Amino acid sequence: MSAKAGQGVWECVDSCVPVLYCVGIFEGDPVYAMERQQLIERELRDVGRVSVVDLARRFDVTTETVRRDLDRLEGTGSLRRVHGGAVSTDRASTAETTLTERRDRHGDAKRAIAADAASLIGSTFRGSIFFDGGTTPAAVAAALPEILGPGSTGVEVVTHSLETAHLLAGEEQLSLTVIGGRVRGVTAAAVGAHTVHAITQLRPDIAFVGTNGLSAGFGLSTPDPDEAAVKSAIIQSARRIVLVADAAKFGEELLVRFARLDEIDVLVTNAAPPAPLAEALADADVEVRVA
Repeated sequence: MSAKAGQGVWECVDSCVPVLYCVGIFEGDPVYAMERQQLIERELRDVGRVSVVDLARRFDVTTETVRRDLDRLEGTGSLRRVHGGAVSTDRASTAETTLTERRDRHGDAKRAIAADAASLIGSTFRGSIFFDGGTTPAAVAAALPEILGPGSTGVEVVTHSLETAHLLAGEEQLSLTVIGGRVRGVTAAAVGAHTVHAITQLRPDIAFVGTNGLSAGFGLSTPDPDEAAVKSAIIQSARRIVLVADAAKFGEELLVRFARLDEIDVLVTNAAPPAPLAEALADADVEVRVA
């Protein structure tokens, strides 16, 4: 089957084959559109976001060619178009992955972030620490006992995360308080009015907070309003806020903003933020530490 229109020719091996497997031959276009689109899908699975300009440079094609590829893939439900590129379909503003899935993602980055963030406490620390829900704050909590050492005393840990509570429950060198509430299965953390009220009655010395999205224009965001309310309460309560977030969160904007950039003190991450975000963080006087 073939059809001609202007300078372009569309050819399909079989009329029953989906559009994804049709080769679009346009002036200046490479022949292997199918392979190119498969690579784009792989990139989305690995990273979650692609840029039209970056893809055009990598494939040595025009930006118009990349946009046609993205349009075809969006038509098959493989991605969602956004300004300047595309994101995977699980990156909608309300999309959330399970705790198990997030625990397995970017493991090396999270461990590096956790080690650097925990070093902010130091072996001589005496005071109170709040751990937010999420896999990266939990990784920081897991590194805490080694940082404090076996003879440490006078450290009070507070959390609403069941995962963090499980990690620290048997540690004798610290005291652990777990805030209750309605536990969301997807995060294994308590939320709701009771949780928020309990947090507002506290003034921890330092809090380690996670986020689903971090952008120059929207700040810190998360898909769920109840999670956002808890995170906002933590940030308003703690004396010092340390945001722990891997580079995959850069540029992401989820449904609910829970903090501005100028409400955090330190960002610990695994890669230097892109220029717009780096400038916004500098303007907000946020210390950026790359683990």
